[in-house]
Amino acid sequence: MNSYDDDLTGFEAEGAAPLPDTNDQGYIEHDGARIWYAAYGTGMPVILLHGGLGHSGNWGYQIPALVSGGYKAILIDSRGHGRSTRDERPYTYELMASDVLAVMDGLQIEQAAFVGWSDGAVIALILAAQAPGRVTGVFYFACNMDPSGTKKFELTPIVQRCFNRHVKDYAELSPTPNQFDELSEAVGLMQRTQPNYSAEQLAQIRVPITIVHSEHDEFIKREHAEYLAHTIPNAEFIFLPNVSHFAPLQRPEQFNAVLLAFLEQVSMEGRSRKA
Repeated sequence: MNSYDDDLTGFEAEGAAPLPDTNDQGYIEHDGARIWYAAYGTGMPVILLHGGLGHSGNWGYQIPALVSGGYKAILIDSRGHGRSTRDERPYTYELMASDVLAVMDGLQIEQAAFVGWSDGAVIALILAAQAPGRVTGVFYFACNMDPSGTKKFELTPIVQRCFNRHVKDYAELSPTPNQFDELSEAVGLMQRTQPNYSAEQLAQIRVPITIVHSEHDEFIKREHAEYLAHTIPNAEFIFLPNVSHFAPLQRPEQFNAVLLAFLEQVSMEGRSRKA
């Protein structure tokens, strides 16, 4: 039976599905921050990177599907988000990408597939560009790689409900629970001015990439997602009907089916390279 939370009333009230219990969690100290991680299951490593102002618990509907699919799912709270700390430096996507590599090094993960949502998608694609040997593939969902890709911001009821949930979760999880406004301002500045990848830079990426765009995405233009898929060599474009920027929460089964198909393809390509 499929579950639907298209208007995010369930997410606002209760959050995503609770994450499973795991003893494989902790912190990695890196470059002025303590970065929280948690791992679930065994198999090919899959690192999930959440969106701006959110945290890893937003992937609650995806973790059971990944574990059941035979993957090791690794969650990382971006610096300043969720349980992770930050210093006073301005945010950059490159800095957050370096945090991810530090977690991989700490967990002795040489390579992983990446699932990125919004800001997390940018981080994953930057890793594919700058550290391709660590990335087996990127599932790039719902973000832009230059400022032309964004729509004019509109505070819709769905966006407001998501924001309300982020505020509550931050107060419950963060070691600095009273600093959400500061986080929001810092992340917002980054989002307004970054990333700025040119077509030439995108064309240099050689890692398998799947660009995933939702029919009703509140923030990202469809033509920008299609541009990314056309510009990155051999990238695939997938269109998700009836959902928005929050598809992993709105219709998890639909999102997970596409995600698992991507990971199966990455796994098959990995096996063929080793053969």
